[in-house]
Amino acid sequence: MIGRFLKQFAPRTLYGRAAAILLLPMLTLQLAVAAVFVQRHFEDVTEQMTNNLLLEVELVLSALERHPVVEVSEGIAAELKIELRSWDGVPSGNRMVFYDISGRTIMPLMRSRLVGLREIDLSDLDFVALGLMTAKGPVKLILSRDRVSASNPHQVLVLMVFTGVFMTLIAYVFLRNQLRPIKRLSVASAAFGRGQRVALSPTGAVEVRAAGQAFLDMRDRIERQIEQRTMMLSGISHDLRTPLTRMRLQLALMTDNEDTKAISSDISEMEEMIDGYLAFAAGEGDETPQELAVDDLLKRLVIQAHKSHKFDITLSPVKDEIPAFPMRRNAIQRAFSNIISNAILYSTKTLVAVRMRNDEVIITFDDNGAGIPQERRADAIRPFIRLEKSRNRRTGGAGLGLSITSDVILSHGGELTLGDSPLGGLRVAVKLPV
Repeated sequence: MIGRFLKQFAPRTLYGRAAAILLLPMLTLQLAVAAVFVQRHFEDVTEQMTNNLLLEVELVLSALERHPVVEVSEGIAAELKIELRSWDGVPSGNRMVFYDISGRTIMPLMRSRLVGLREIDLSDLDFVALGLMTAKGPVKLILSRDRVSASNPHQVLVLMVFTGVFMTLIAYVFLRNQLRPIKRLSVASAAFGRGQRVALSPTGAVEVRAAGQAFLDMRDRIERQIEQRTMMLSGISHDLRTPLTRMRLQLALMTDNEDTKAISSDISEMEEMIDGYLAFAAGEGDETPQELAVDDLLKRLVIQAHKSHKFDITLSPVKDEIPAFPMRRNAIQRAFSNIISNAILYSTKTLVAVRMRNDEVIITFDDNGAGIPQERRADAIRPFIRLEKSRNRRTGGAGLGLSITSDVILSHGGELTLGDSPLGGLRVAVKLPV
């Protein structure tokens, strides 16, 4: 419980946590040393020196009871280096500068020991002025401040603070150089998650270089697998198109009947499947990202769907300012088109909304169709899985629509989720990092 309470005050970034690890021990050590130093040096030493001086002051006051002021001033007071001055006896209050640490020990000690003390003046850090009522009347005693406290006691604290600041700056420069490779690795990883390739040269400590090299090896393997998948599906699709084309030519030369129409329908379905496979293979293609305004793109797709299909689709007014950010135009447009196409096929009304939340753009597609049961939603975005129970490709498709969309969104570093719509059907929510 204590750990959870402290965690909310801990820095979130690596720089902040490293700085806390660096500064907290140093500050704790300095505070401990300062506390011990003030206790042992400013208080104990000052108290001991003040008590010794008070013995001399009491000796001078005792002499004033027996001898004239001039004789005491030139005699025992001069030998003890205590200056006696005349005083009008009107106290002006105890005076001390606010940063005088040892003065807070001197004043109460003198007030408790000296009978007749009316005034203590510590405003001058070189001298101590005491206003006393003696047997010979009011007298002011002037003493050297060095006799009651250590000279320049603040120098140790000042030296400690400046040394700590200097060493902290050196440690910060060293720490920044050590954390910079980690930050570059984080940037390269985030960019790769959005389908971008950022040059990375592993540097830094041995462990950081090993992590950077492992990331580069992983990125190369993933890119090779994507390339091999694309080449394989493209090759298969190309090989299948050749016999399909010959079959279409042969059908064109044959007499139209029920059999030829059925074969022609099967060929069309196979061509649609091949186009779907090619689209799935191109979901993580090497298209160059460019700055796009996602709200403008959705507005064009909504207008297009409304005009071409006479479909009831509406884009809610965008209240937030949506910044343009890098996206692969064709891929992201294909992803949104797939979602809208599904809505056209399975519903009669769709509402599209765009908003900003922190550093994410959230796009929601709500329709009034039958929706997808919660236990089948994970299957809906898996490739080659058809939720339609019939074997008709025209109603069930090839099972690649939402898979292509999910692949495209993931390749942009985003997330696609399925849920319940306020309109009673399916909600498709897309999160894209800006």
